Amino acid sequence: MTAAATLWRNGRIATCTSVAAAADARADAFVTSGGRIEWIGFERALDAPLRARCGATHDLGGRLVTPGLVDCHTHLVFAGDRAHEFAERQRGVSYEDIAKRGGGILATVRATRAAGTEALLAASAPRLEALAAEGVTAIEIKSGYGLTLEDEARMLEVARALGRRYDIDVRTTYLAAHAVPPEFAGRADEYVRTLSREWLPTLVARRLVDSVDIYCDRGAFTAAQARVLFEAARALGLAVRMHAGQFADVGGVAVATEFAALSCDHLEELSAADIARLAAAGTVAVLLPVAYYTLGQTRAPPVAALRDAGVPIAVATDCNPGTSPCVSLLLAINMACRLFGLTPEEALAGITCQAARALALDGHGTLAGGGPADFVVWDVAAPWELSYWSGLDASRAVARRGAIVRGAL
Repeated sequence: MTAAATLWRNGRIATCTSVAAAADARADAFVTSGGRIEWIGFERALDAPLRARCGATHDLGGRLVTPGLVDCHTHLVFAGDRAHEFAERQRGVSYEDIAKRGGGILATVRATRAAGTEALLAASAPRLEALAAEGVTAIEIKSGYGLTLEDEARMLEVARALGRRYDIDVRTTYLAAHAVPPEFAGRADEYVRTLSREWLPTLVARRLVDSVDIYCDRGAFTAAQARVLFEAARALGLAVRMHAGQFADVGGVAVATEFAALSCDHLEELSAADIARLAAAGTVAVLLPVAYYTLGQTRAPPVAALRDAGVPIAVATDCNPGTSPCVSLLLAINMACRLFGLTPEEALAGITCQAARALALDGHGTLAGGGPADFVVWDVAAPWELSYWSGLDASRAVARRGAIVRGAL
């Protein structure tokens, strides 16, 4: 027997199958069944047999509908906070100077190691709740605040648990190459070999890792160290991504694109040659405007050059305790437009189809026949309103697999 279906009608549907399709309504109705979109288009074209199968109908009231949002770069699982560092930066102390004297990432490492698993889960849950309430249905969560095998494993286990608790697709990223821990002080090469050749295979065997990342920048890890990690990832069949060019260009993008990285993230310092490499590799440029804003940076990523080269551009919150204490993807796209010069349609595509591409989440971030029926109904009429408002959560309802899980129509 053919499955019953549901008709969602009278909407303004931005399918987000491309940047252009994030600019305006490309449909006014769609049909869901079995958790997927069976048909999408203008209701006048809906054929009688499919309409007859629709056992329920929802009137969208002329509201905007988009795919579920995708936050493709977060450090959401951590304990403690670094609000005092924010205060120090306001007094003129740089992020790098704070890190040199034991603050920064290592401060969060100490807090995260000291927290029990349940405490870590409890601390992280409100951050995911806030993103989910705003319409996020898929998210990437990195490790990187444990920096031992078992503490990295705990972070990844908590990330998986959060996905199950809140019914959100979580993609986990192994970021043990976030900082050199005290146990390996002065032995960065040895640390990279250990996390690459010993820890990573163990975590993959425990099915905790979807992709691998490294912080490749001045004062962090080198391009040569990234190569060691990426070779280990490739041997295990894992995709890679990279924090690159936030403070300096140290040659990371060349290595990342050689390994067909899913994404390179930050990219305030990016050469023309590396833009060409990103374009040739199909690597997504993930922009993190809240970190740029929080740190008071003044050199923005070269968005016009990325656009001209055809590099796919995504936007993410970079939710973390030190440089981006942000749990609003809508705030991130507002900043991406105002600070980086993205157009509203580029910004919306950046948190839907392009963000899904950065996570290799096929079908997510778009509304298309055969794709997952994950979508958000907004109390706005036009797509550009999502990046126009600041501080307004306009989400009316969030659906997963064709059923409303948050809010109501």
